[in-house]
Amino acid sequence: MRFLLYLIVYPFLWCISMLPFPILYLFSDFTYIIIYHIIGYRKKVVRENIAMTLPHLSAQERFIIEKKSYRHLCDIFLEMIKTMTISEKEIQKHFVFTNLDVYTNLEAKQKSIALMVSHYASYEWVISLNRKVSFNGYAIYKKINNPYFDQLVRSIRSRFKANLITNKETIPVILSNNKNKILSTYGFASDQSPKITSAYHWQKFMDIEVPIHIGAEVLAKKYNMKVVFLKVEKIKRGYYQASFEILSENAKEVLNYEITDLFIKKVEQQIFEAPEYYLWTHRRWKHRR
Repeated sequence: MRFLLYLIVYPFLWCISMLPFPILYLFSDFTYIIIYHIIGYRKKVVRENIAMTLPHLSAQERFIIEKKSYRHLCDIFLEMIKTMTISEKEIQKHFVFTNLDVYTNLEAKQKSIALMVSHYASYEWVISLNRKVSFNGYAIYKKINNPYFDQLVRSIRSRFKANLITNKETIPVILSNNKNKILSTYGFASDQSPKITSAYHWQKFMDIEVPIHIGAEVLAKKYNMKVVFLKVEKIKRGYYQASFEILSENAKEVLNYEITDLFIKKVEQQIFEAPEYYLWTHRRWKHRR
């Protein structure tokens, strides 16, 4: 049954990926009408998240952010599909790294790198970084239940030399690479809510005390990695720029949770600057004090 679903959906996805960008975004506008106005996908969650975290705004201002966030959500969903067939030249035009030298200077120091990113703007096209660097690139992700779609996602990412590893695979892969002296960059999306059973550190995020993922910091300390934050900004529809900000070059010497807290503060700053580009559909504040 799952294979049959894949056979039905895949040709449709491939056809979408072949659309030129202007038509792709017209299709995104149509998708927005379905997702927001007809289905109302997670509208209650989005509304509650925005109300909790941006209480200083008026109801009308929050409503505008809500609608814009859904338009952006549809854009990044279609852009993810576009990645199936997008050329290297196209993706480099649409996703620009403004200060790649900061990253390459860290590579020159011959230490693996923990790259901390958030679910803001375009986190999908960060994979294009792998065509510009020499280290092996790994993106940590949640495995898709349908194995055929899971393999599709893996094959899409591999077009840009990205290796996908699940949470369970992360430590064994890092341990193996460290043992074999394989220098690598590991991408951590650390702004999601961890399981309550793994809530070792609580911090205010958007002025609400919640559990925070500490995996990137813990692994960086244990395996002596450099830690970098990738700030991604949406310049206009379909165009993004990303800049590297060093969080620590000596993670072992930093107080526990200091790197994680600095990351969270940087994500907060992004959200306050343009909240409509954050992924509000996640239940990020479901565990809160």
